[in-house]
Amino acid sequence: MRIDILTIFPGMFDGPFRESMIKRAIDQNLVEINPVDLRQYTEDRHHQVDDSPYGGGRGMIFKPEPLYKAVEDLRSDKTRGGNERVILLTPQGDTFNQEKASELADLKHLILICGHYEGVDERVRLGLVEEELSIGDFVLTGGELAAAVVCDAVVRLLPGFLSVEAAENESFTESLLEYPHYTRPAVFRGMEVPAVLLSGNHAEIEHWRRKQSILRTYQRRPELLSKTELKNEDRIYLDTLKNEQSDQNNVL
Repeated sequence: MRIDILTIFPGMFDGPFRESMIKRAIDQNLVEINPVDLRQYTEDRHHQVDDSPYGGGRGMIFKPEPLYKAVEDLRSDKTRGGNERVILLTPQGDTFNQEKASELADLKHLILICGHYEGVDERVRLGLVEEELSIGDFVLTGGELAAAVVCDAVVRLLPGFLSVEAAENESFTESLLEYPHYTRPAVFRGMEVPAVLLSGNHAEIEHWRRKQSILRTYQRRPELLSKTELKNEDRIYLDTLKNEQSDQNNVL
């Protein structure tokens, strides 16, 4: 995969992509990540990428010309026709999630545009951008951190990055949060590791982990349960949890 990131602050990506497992993925040629300075696609001597909005108003707006030139220059003939996507990182976009990360991981080329100031000229949205993404209902100083988050979530799903088992057991893979984890020592400051995890009974361990995933999801992100394909025993356990909560509410 190749990921081009259009930004006016390319230096912001020096840290995230030169450390940890993302660096390993780059070194292993699983992915090529290129922060591209948008200012190199300007023609004036000040390398201006923004201007004041027509009709007045606060702030500055990204001009369309540099973005069009950059995207048209970066597009690859090899990846056109479904294997490439131009994405704008913006608070107005659809919320980025694990399902979207999996979808993007199947592509060969991503062009990420880091929004800034008061936004981009609307003609960029109408004629250039294919998708708009947000990493949450909050506003950042720019799209660089959001782009780094998208890169991290997507790259770790590329073949060869994680083992299949590791990827399948993560939170959100099937819309359930992951079960609790424990390691040595067995007792720490009076807190004990659940006995089932020390039993060596793998069937019981898997059963416990499944119930813990459902419990944690029900407690923290109950809306995710409607997206999960639950087995009959899962539904029975979930009904038990709901009844217990109803009884507690009635007592209160």
